[in-house]
Amino acid sequence: MPTKLVFLPGALGRMDFWIPAAALIRHPAEKIHFGWPGFGPTPHDPDVNGIDDLVDKVIAELDVPSALIAQSMGGTIALRVALARPDLVTHLILAGTSGGIDVTGLGAEDWRPFVRNDYPALPGWFLDYHEDLTDRLHRISIPTLLLWGDADPISPVKVGEKLAACLPHSKLHVIEGADHDLGYTHAPQVAALIDRLLGSN
Repeated sequence: MPTKLVFLPGALGRMDFWIPAAALIRHPAEKIHFGWPGFGPTPHDPDVNGIDDLVDKVIAELDVPSALIAQSMGGTIALRVALARPDLVTHLILAGTSGGIDVTGLGAEDWRPFVRNDYPALPGWFLDYHEDLTDRLHRISIPTLLLWGDADPISPVKVGEKLAACLPHSKLHVIEGADHDLGYTHAPQVAALIDRLLGSN
């Protein structure tokens, strides 16, 4: 069982995104809300200049067995962490993520132009990051909960289904009427599902 629950934001670095769900999670583990340095309210860190640096930052936080709870692009980083240090990660909870798989042909809307236009201060290296982890995901034996909304244009359910097929110990749960922000907008339902996965419900 995890001693820490580490909450990872999406591309905007919103540290407040998981707060409503975290407040409702009954599991007694310590709750850590992680921010991406240089994104949103998190101060810039001169040592962070790429996705690999973010992965290293998250790994450095995992000094005890931890569950990673991640939104959107944070899910890709969570999977990178799980691949690098499976000994540190007890569970994965991924919401509306591409998970580092090729979503071509799955109906996903490209979010990058919108974010690049509306949030010009975000690092270009983050927005330009593309990596296909498909051939590596079968190595992840960590229990994984995939949370999807059936009204998500950025990461449609077909993306969740493909990710579930790649992760041997995953379960996909689709929330009716939810969109890309389901972790925030459907906090009570999401918290209950997380507690069930962690064995505290």
